Amino acid sequence: MTTERLPDHEQRILDEVERALRRDRRLDRRLRTGRLRRRPDLSRVTHYRPHVLTVGLLLAVSIALLVTGIVTSRPAVIWTFAAVWPLTLFAVFRLVCRWTER
Repeated sequence: MTTERLPDHEQRILDEVERALRRDRRLDRRLRTGRLRRRPDLSRVTHYRPHVLTVGLLLAVSIALLVTGIVTSRPAVIWTFAAVWPLTLFAVFRLVCRWTER
């Protein structure tokens, strides 16, 4: 694209379109809320408060996947365990932290 200046009538049309877009509040709100954040919002993670039943269920699933993975040596079971285990550890850690705050 050339870097030459637009003709006057085209520049006026462009300015008019830009003014109309700036006045559109709905478009402005969509553009503002549709932006991706550069950093993830960690406040939701730090305020996570697991329930005892949730942690118990995660522990049971993790142990079942561990035993099944050892017995069958199937890659799908091992990868599923690898995905569930860190979540289980995090939930146990948060639960223990909640219990020690009291």
